[in-house]
Amino acid sequence: MARISKRVADLTFMCTLFLSIAQTQSAEFVLKRDIPYAEPALERQVLDVYSPVNAKDLPVVFWIHGGGWQTGNKTEVQSKPQAFVDRGFVFVATNYRLLPTVEMGAINRDIAKSIHWVHDHIAEYGGDPKRILVMGHSAGAQLAALICTDDRYLKAEGLSLSMIKGCVPVDGDTYDVPAIITTAETRRTVHGQPQAKFGHREKFGNDPEKHRDFSAVTHVAKDKGIPPFLILYVNDHPDNSAQAQRLGNVLKEAGIPTKVFGAVETNHSRINNNLGNADDPSTKALFDFVAEALKK
Repeated sequence: MARISKRVADLTFMCTLFLSIAQTQSAEFVLKRDIPYAEPALERQVLDVYSPVNAKDLPVVFWIHGGGWQTGNKTEVQSKPQAFVDRGFVFVATNYRLLPTVEMGAINRDIAKSIHWVHDHIAEYGGDPKRILVMGHSAGAQLAALICTDDRYLKAEGLSLSMIKGCVPVDGDTYDVPAIITTAETRRTVHGQPQAKFGHREKFGNDPEKHRDFSAVTHVAKDKGIPPFLILYVNDHPDNSAQAQRLGNVLKEAGIPTKVFGAVETNHSRINNNLGNADDPSTKALFDFVAEALKK
């Protein structure tokens, strides 16, 4: 009798293990790299598409890399494409031209052009052009937040914010550009440190009007079709925390569904690198938000 019970227990364990392995197997996807999104396309005006096998009418994640608007690449996506493919998404990662080769406005226009390409062509890769979620880390967070609040960039491409179902900026510090300039420069002055040679003031044009214009908070208003936001940030970083709360408050005041999530025991790089990992709290917040955003 004991032997039979042991065999039953062993079989139960093996079945449980098999089901666990089956459930965690990664979905297959097709990767198409370096697709031009402009005509004629310059070197960095390209994007990558990760599509589940036999994809059709799936929601789309549009990812914008960070790097201080000066560096970075669309290939730096870690586990994000697989995590979204496993949940039935098409994942798009875009490049854009960088400072100082172009000015900030050209970068914003590159993002809008890239979204335009997605709108026109993503159905060929199994995606739904009416269900796009825009996300980005660091500099990419600023670009994501701006493109989802300042509708002039998409309007210039013949598009509207209605195609965007959610926005997830990750640990940005420039949703309010004048505020971060004042904060950073005051800190350096108080501590007797030299001012940055190519800081936020210079990156955003060294013109106060441009600083306001490149700030997502400037463009938040009711009845513009601004999508719901999930703002992820590192909880113990004072500048990024302040910027996240600032943007979150402005969005909430305008009646836009907004969640602000502060990640603990992490840093600026890790919050991005771990996004998509099953045991990551920010990832759970992300997929909870995405599920809710796509119901609308």
